[in-house]
Amino acid sequence: MTGKALDGIRVLDMTHVQSGPSATQLLAWLGADVVKLEAPSGDITRGQLRDVPDVDSLYFTMLNCNKRSITLNTKTERGKELLTELIRRSDVLVENFGPGAVDRMGFTWERVQEINPRLVYASIKGFGDGPYTNFKAYEVVAQAMGGSMSTTGFEDGPPLATGAQIGDSGTGVHAVAGILAALLQREKTGRGQRVGVAMQHAVLNLCRVKLRDQQRLARGPLSEYPNDDFGAEVPRSGNASGGGQPGWAVRCAPGGPNDYVYVIVQPVGWRPIAELIGRPELADDPEWATPQARLPKLGKMFQLIEEWSATLPKWEVLDRLNARGVPCGPILSTREIIEDESLIANEMIVRVPHPERGEFVTVGSPLKLSDSPVEVRSSPLLGEHNEEIFAGELGLGGEELRLLKSDGVI
Repeated sequence: MTGKALDGIRVLDMTHVQSGPSATQLLAWLGADVVKLEAPSGDITRGQLRDVPDVDSLYFTMLNCNKRSITLNTKTERGKELLTELIRRSDVLVENFGPGAVDRMGFTWERVQEINPRLVYASIKGFGDGPYTNFKAYEVVAQAMGGSMSTTGFEDGPPLATGAQIGDSGTGVHAVAGILAALLQREKTGRGQRVGVAMQHAVLNLCRVKLRDQQRLARGPLSEYPNDDFGAEVPRSGNASGGGQPGWAVRCAPGGPNDYVYVIVQPVGWRPIAELIGRPELADDPEWATPQARLPKLGKMFQLIEEWSATLPKWEVLDRLNARGVPCGPILSTREIIEDESLIANEMIVRVPHPERGEFVTVGSPLKLSDSPVEVRSSPLLGEHNEEIFAGELGLGGEELRLLKSDGVI
């Protein structure tokens, strides 16, 4: 073993809430030394949505594993001096403050370059430059303005948010890609650079297939959509796959809120499906035998499948479809996911000891590197590593540390 992929990379994590912490947690899992710099009051999510009084919330713990925590009041002169030294010693700085906030601290990109020309300075914002720049961005605001909500839901209902955090954590993943690319380019140039990612832009990137369909609309209705009417924009189409192969979530027994299996009907899958549902004659019926014949009546096709699936538990439906090579997947509830043996075996659901709450369940690293395995460790307590970093690495004496704490600098 030669160590972790990002061994030797120091990340100064000046992020909060979700989009930034999700990015820096991935970097920590890849082996970077991530130092989370917090105000003396701490990241706001430490106290949000608490399930245990006076203990860091799951919101915080699940986004800040494998990091070290220091506190620093960057509004004070001594705080600015210490931040300057931290920047000098770092390879990457990540922040997701409002536009201009770090500049107002006195740390413009030009000043940061003077301090450390090799620093990769990554900023996550809600929007790019333009009329939206100063809008306040939240997860669902980014979904609303990035194309997701207008295309999610059923055509006779309102636009809907997705449960996946594509605005926050989705942007974090994009930021990691940019940071890693900048670090790689630094190997060639010796210079750091700015990396900018906007939440609206990240959501839009994840919604590109809907812009594909917007352009296809100019040439007529989208036959693979179940909708009867098409206007000037891509409609909400319920659970339709919207891709080359039609799909739908069909109800299973006993009819609970997550008793569904999502089924894809490939051309080669129609005959085995027709046999499974007890309608083998449909495999050769010219009204049903080809994809072109089935497209105008997708609703009826999935109704026929659901009449069969609704009589069986979803796991039995899954087994029967998989045995015939039909692409499908059960709708897994959050409880089923936490208890899923496959996800546990793949270390995607992990139990992590915590010094105050005892243990919590979190999502493991989806990035699996053969030479850089991930061991998920607990999120840090507020200021847990102040002495380790300020004294052990920056050389501050014990008396100064006490004064800094009493003065509210750390």
